[in-house]
Amino acid sequence: MRYAEAKENKEGVTMNTQTIRRALTTPAMVPERGERLKTNLDTDLLKLIAIVSMLIDHVGRAFFPEVGAFRWIGRLAFPIFCYCMTVGLLYTRDIVRYLGRLAVFAAISQPFYMLAFHPRDWMIDRNWANWNIFFTLFLSLLAMYGFKERKWWLFGLAFFAVCWWNFDYSGIGVQLMLIFFLCRNHPRIGAALYVLTYLPALWTGYPEDHLCLTLGGLTVDWSFFAVFAALLIFVPTHTGIKIPKWFFYAFYPVHLAVIAILQFVL
Repeated sequence: MRYAEAKENKEGVTMNTQTIRRALTTPAMVPERGERLKTNLDTDLLKLIAIVSMLIDHVGRAFFPEVGAFRWIGRLAFPIFCYCMTVGLLYTRDIVRYLGRLAVFAAISQPFYMLAFHPRDWMIDRNWANWNIFFTLFLSLLAMYGFKERKWWLFGLAFFAVCWWNFDYSGIGVQLMLIFFLCRNHPRIGAALYVLTYLPALWTGYPEDHLCLTLGGLTVDWSFFAVFAALLIFVPTHTGIKIPKWFFYAFYPVHLAVIAILQFVL
């Protein structure tokens, strides 16, 4: 009896391991029609949550730098944006135009980003090396396009660029998008890998960093709060919210301009 149970458990573990291996190495082909992901397709809601989270993060960064809660909430934004771009990669009819929009708004946003968060670098040192998040998203999407189309040179070049130069989040965007893409039909596996990505943050925080959270003798790095975005990404919702796509693009440079003006006035 015990032998049969042990054999059954072993077979179950083997099957689960094989399922994970297939999900990561041989994902299903992207269908021409119908649903292309089994995760949350309520992307307008997700984008709205992401920009609110980003706004809270930037307000905290600019005006309340000592209050960690603003930055903790802001950790939701980037992984949600990466997920929405993965959805866009799978559904867009014209990837070139998609990438073009990101590039244009990255360029438009850069002066406002520098004025809002790096005014001295730009106005005094003439240093533009701190790039806004649209550049990170552009390179991450470009890398994923190369991955999807098996243009490995493009994937490698874009991934190298986003890791090598001074882009926010470095290559984590590509890592997250790979999880979302490869596990698009296996949400449980995707959620597990996503959580594992941020799990080390539970013990890698520094007590000297006021943005980290110290509980007893444990200091949690503030990046850990991104783990809560998993609930929004992997659990489908059906709100039916529809917002013009240009709103999401325009919001970024506009809110940066407002923050820059308020900092100058105040």
